[in-house]
Amino acid sequence: MAESPTEIAPDPRELQIKYAKAYLLQAGPSGVSLYEHLSALLSRILSERPPNALETLEQMSAELHWSRLNRGHDALRHLPEDPPTYIKAESHRALFSRGAEADEAEGDGEMTDSPLPNLYDLAHLLQQGGVNLGQDETVHIALAMKRLTDTRPLQYCRFWGKILGTAGSYLVAEVQFREGEDEEAEEDAEEEEKETAEEEEDEEEKEEAEDLPPKSTHRPPPVVPREENGTGTNKYVYFVSTEAGAEWIRLPPVTPAQITAARKIRRLFTGNLDAPVITYPPFPGTEANLLRAQIARISAGTHVSPLGYYQFGEEEGEEEEEGATRDTYEENLEFEGIPVTDLVENLSSWVHHVQHILPQGRCVWLNTAVKSEEEMEEEEGEEEEKEDEEEPEPEVGPPLLTPLSEDAEINNTPPWTAYLSSTHIPQYALAVLRSNLWPGAFTIASSKYVIGLFLS
Repeated sequence: MAESPTEIAPDPRELQIKYAKAYLLQAGPSGVSLYEHLSALLSRILSERPPNALETLEQMSAELHWSRLNRGHDALRHLPEDPPTYIKAESHRALFSRGAEADEAEGDGEMTDSPLPNLYDLAHLLQQGGVNLGQDETVHIALAMKRLTDTRPLQYCRFWGKILGTAGSYLVAEVQFREGEDEEAEEDAEEEEKETAEEEEDEEEKEEAEDLPPKSTHRPPPVVPREENGTGTNKYVYFVSTEAGAEWIRLPPVTPAQITAARKIRRLFTGNLDAPVITYPPFPGTEANLLRAQIARISAGTHVSPLGYYQFGEEEGEEEEEGATRDTYEENLEFEGIPVTDLVENLSSWVHHVQHILPQGRCVWLNTAVKSEEEMEEEEGEEEEKEDEEEPEPEVGPPLLTPLSEDAEINNTPPWTAYLSSTHIPQYALAVLRSNLWPGAFTIASSKYVIGLFLS
């Protein structure tokens, strides 16, 4: 029987070396083992032979780690420079900072008259009527309006309301400048005169330089001029801000063409005043012009007050000419108030205190058929049939302080809804009037206060 060869036992030292090398070859989360790292580190030291190898050992080890780091484009994501929350916080922070003018006024110890409204009382009454802006937003809007009144020479300022948009909203302030201190309006009027004069000169030069074909007998309807600043649809100036703390931007005056076009279209606001208005029929202007036109329409239809709260001035009534429309009124200091139940039950207790906008797009009708002297000279040799053309009938609207009971219904829907702010405690309730033609227009009245706001 053959004998089996004797098995040679392994050397314990070789086993320890084998196990140690296997341990060093274990790769970590980065995919590199300690054995590979030490081998690369030693080979670099032997190749470079630094004078102080021990001192540079740690630095070389760190450089090897950084050289293996995969610096892909998606490895580290850059944070946005200005997050929306940061921008909003910065704008709100500016509201609470006091300017140099406020510090000077406080140092003098004098309280100057300011047209700044008490928005806190307004928000309190609105909250009782079921319309809530929120405490934080009320404070921010009040501070933003304070900045508006401090930086411009205003004699009247009111928070008109808030109009919501798809990407941003508009805070609207209704103001009046002190007499003779509205420099922007004067500059705009001068620019308009220059533009019209330049257009007329260009047309005359073209007619003289070119041999034009025979002119068409058809004449487009004349352009209805806008009402002057401080009258009619341009009685007030409106500033808008996309957010409390942002810059207040002045809206341009409204024209009859813009009001007429705004009646025929429906469009959501975007929050960008420079956005084009692409509609049919076409609208003449940008979103800023459309916003101004809708503000004029909403004000004319929804600004109301209890009967007797406003009255016509005595001097105005004596000097009023026949056929002239009244466009001003004054607060009745002897107004004793109307019971809240009467305000809710009878719409005759409410009146409009803003002029009605005529179909022409103006509050005061203008006869555009009146021809200038040049047009009369051009038409002297024309047929006599044109002399027999009928004069347009003047447009007449309801006068100021007309009761709401005379408002027309809309598709068998009453134009107004009146209710008490609280049915459980009616003796302390307020009268709330809501417009069904312009949802979002509210008027809240008590025995002493009358406030109106648009929020939609």
